[in-house]
Amino acid sequence: MTGANMRHLGQLALPGAGIGALAGIAAVGLALISGQPVGWALATGLALGLPLALLGGGFGLLLAAGVIAPGVFAPTALYWLLGFPVARLTHEVLVGLLLVGRPTLPPDMLGFLAYQAIVSLGFAIGFSWLHERVAPGWLRRIRHGNPKAERLYLFYLRHAEAQWKARESRRRSRAAARSKGAS
Repeated sequence: MTGANMRHLGQLALPGAGIGALAGIAAVGLALISGQPVGWALATGLALGLPLALLGGGFGLLLAAGVIAPGVFAPTALYWLLGFPVARLTHEVLVGLLLVGRPTLPPDMLGFLAYQAIVSLGFAIGFSWLHERVAPGWLRRIRHGNPKAERLYLFYLRHAEAQWKARESRRRSRAAARSKGAS
């Protein structure tokens, strides 16, 4: 793989990776607010932010490859149904390694993973919402030098135009109905 291809892939992964890293930073803040020591908060932020950043970047690459369709929630939910429990399990193992020097596993592994799979839906909603707000602007910036970014950007652009036309059509229909009712 050439250097340009690697750079293109990195550019496509950046929005999702940034969102994953932001989740790690949020974990630091939540740990501090809950009264955890600074070292523990930093360990939890790193241990959760790193796998979420990697998975978020992977999500961007799957979008670019056409494996996941932009704007369709079911594939995103499925991705995080699998990915979020893996990230949380990695978090548990790494926090133990960073804080006590040995990896730790949850006592009820199956229950832990099942609960994380349930929680993953909420994470998927937030991730999807943020990604669809961040990615198009980023793709617009990098699209001229990155063919896959151009393709994704054009998809988002067509989608936004279709949404705008549908909203304007509904608005015109409501206005016509109001004026007809007032007559």
